[in-house]
Amino acid sequence: MRCPQCGERDTRVVDSRDLDDSATIRRRRECMTCTTRFTTYERIEAARLVVVKRDGTRQEFDRERLVTGLRKALTRRPVADDAAEQAADRIEAELRAAGMTEVPSSRVGALAMEALRGLDHIAYIRFASVYQSFEDLEALKREVDSLYAERGSGSLVK
Repeated sequence: MRCPQCGERDTRVVDSRDLDDSATIRRRRECMTCTTRFTTYERIEAARLVVVKRDGTRQEFDRERLVTGLRKALTRRPVADDAAEQAADRIEAELRAAGMTEVPSSRVGALAMEALRGLDHIAYIRFASVYQSFEDLEALKREVDSLYAERGSGSLVK
């Protein structure tokens, strides 16, 4: 580590502390030449996660894009304000835990639909109607019927 004052490489660590549940380490350092003290932070660099789209193109995983899509589906629904962020965190954690560097976009979409299904059925239908691009009203009706069956209420009201 170079001293920000004189540029010397010879520094020593005076103090180290864990931050953010041990995801970051804060180190106080001292230059052995000019005795300037400064702070450095070390963070684990997560492996790149690449999403492979249907057409074969590859794009780096964009958590904010996922959050935006989830937020749109959850607009004006009775869920916590941070529900989209928490769902995106769980989805990203699951994708990274799989240990793969490339993930098909269909997997990301399926995880998003699963998360929304658990949060709010209307948000789930909103997202699914765009993501699955239902062919007609019958396909949408089948999806709604499956939600009713899941709740144990039977089929849709006629």
